[in-house]
Amino acid sequence: MVLYLLLMLFLPILTLFATGFSLPPDRFWSIATSNLAWATYGITISLALGSAVCNGVFGTLVAWVLVRYDFPGKKLIDASIDIPFALPTAVAGVVLTTVYSENGILGRLFAPGSPLGSLWGEEGLRLAFARPGVFIAMTFVSLPFVIRTVQPVLEDMEKEVEEAAWCLGASPATTFWYVIFPPLIPSILTGVALAFSRAVGEFGSVVIIAANLPFDDMVSSVLIFQRLEQFDYPGATVIGIMMLFLSVALLFVINLLQNWSSKSG
Repeated sequence: MVLYLLLMLFLPILTLFATGFSLPPDRFWSIATSNLAWATYGITISLALGSAVCNGVFGTLVAWVLVRYDFPGKKLIDASIDIPFALPTAVAGVVLTTVYSENGILGRLFAPGSPLGSLWGEEGLRLAFARPGVFIAMTFVSLPFVIRTVQPVLEDMEKEVEEAAWCLGASPATTFWYVIFPPLIPSILTGVALAFSRAVGEFGSVVIIAANLPFDDMVSSVLIFQRLEQFDYPGATVIGIMMLFLSVALLFVINLLQNWSSKSG
């Protein structure tokens, strides 16, 4: 087991740090803090965190419906939740671009001149080839993490506790917020952390649905790929190290919240 972890996890990370920190400190810092690098950090972290929080809300809602209600096609919907796991990300990017482009089924609803598009001004709302498209792609690939994390916890909850709350006069809303929701918080935060990690590292679908314009919608994974295409391996490594530090810092905060909610519960 130790050998497996060493070969598959620790050795690649150590190689990443060894390559990046082999550069002179001033060179490392200039690459890591360039204007383009900072722009990609902000775009990647903000969109990934936003998609993780969005999945935390709606993923919990989907898990609740799948566990608590019976309806036609439930098994089919439950199985389709795992499609982002199996679907190649490049294929997901093509599909999402087709759906959300200005000529797509949903994209045309926000195109210039459309009723919904007019709410965003004369130019409408551009979904594909802009930041909203990146957000959609990140949300798509990370949704199953929240659902599959929350679903088992809901299934293991004893309904006798809810019935006891009802017998004591608690309303359904009060029962949910004070009896059901607190035990779900650690699993929701775990799902959000996993979704955030998945969204930060997404490349295949993002590179297709985004315009990949610097300072506009270019994410760090695309910048790393561009550096590799230019044979700038040290530059790509430095960007990767910085993203690793930023992601680990945010995950540390999420884990602190998870531990705090577990102890308070």
